[in-house]
Amino acid sequence: MRISTRGRYATRALVDIALFQDQGPVSLREICERQGLSPKYLDQVLTRLKQAGIIRALRGARGGFVLAKPPQEIDLLSVLLAVEGPIQVVDCVQDPLFCEKSETCVTRGLWMKVSQAVEQVLASTRLQDLINDAKKLDPVTKA
Repeated sequence: MRISTRGRYATRALVDIALFQDQGPVSLREICERQGLSPKYLDQVLTRLKQAGIIRALRGARGGFVLAKPPQEIDLLSVLLAVEGPIQVVDCVQDPLFCEKSETCVTRGLWMKVSQAVEQVLASTRLQDLINDAKKLDPVTKA
């Protein structure tokens, strides 16, 4: 299983927003500068996060992005589902019709367990956990 750049950008952007939103809404430009991300691509990722109700966009001269709920209420599974779609290690986990052997495949059960374990880790990891880790890594700049 591989998390795409969408998932990685989303996670990094959310940590950035959480760390800096106390100074006001965080602009796309600020996130991109601090995180070294592509503005055009990040805009698409933030749109998905906004549609999922994870962030809010505020318009105006001092506009930008803020979290739609506290970081301890945002789990990473919700974030990745919003930008990546279902978490699966192999195609037959979500769609048994993908493989003609899925009903008799001895390894499909294993892949289902692996997918469930990944989902459990992501569901139990909160944005607040990443914020705490970021502050430990760089307590001066907060990110």
